[in-house]
Amino acid sequence: MNSIRKFFLFAVMAGTLALGLGIYSPAAEAAGPDPVVIFETTMGRIIVILYPREAPVTVENFLKYVDSGFYDGTVFHRVIQQEKSKKPGDDLTINIVQGGGFTYPLKPKSTMRPIICESQKAMNNKKGTIAMARGADPDSATSQFFFNVEDNPVLDYSREPERWDPEKFDVIMGYCAFGKVLRGMDVVEKMLHVKTTRKGIMEDVPVTPIYITKAYRAK
Repeated sequence: MNSIRKFFLFAVMAGTLALGLGIYSPAAEAAGPDPVVIFETTMGRIIVILYPREAPVTVENFLKYVDSGFYDGTVFHRVIQQEKSKKPGDDLTINIVQGGGFTYPLKPKSTMRPIICESQKAMNNKKGTIAMARGADPDSATSQFFFNVEDNPVLDYSREPERWDPEKFDVIMGYCAFGKVLRGMDVVEKMLHVKTTRKGIMEDVPVTPIYITKAYRAK
């Protein structure tokens, strides 16, 4: 089961690479109200609240991209919609809308250095949360993120006893969820149902590009 889950996670989510040489400082967001970020997209507005106390490194990194205007003009390049399993505890499906790393037609943007994965202490990948995408290495997230359009437990951190040796544990790092949608979940749900296609080596790409025209902090 664990080997299947690992393969599934890698096959679906791999591809997020650190392409730049920007310097990253791990200083966390200090005390104060939780930051709110607004995404203006070609399908509508999405407003998210971030939780720096649960994922300080992740939130600070994300806000650096927001404040620099990095996300402006990028697209949501991956939409994965899968039918949920009807067997409790046996759901390996994923329903996400992913963006934050490509301009159209799917040209990657240079990013800062990757950050550590904070999934162990962060929230689970419940419906309506925003999380960091990454490659096979848990500590490889840079700019790409995704919205969980349904509960996606297969993407959560887990620590399970090994089948043949209960004294040992199999750790699956999962993906760090660091905020949730306050308004615009209907927009995210509409994105999940757009028609997708394959473009080059990339699958699940929206046929009609969905742009982030602007991403900024709420005042």
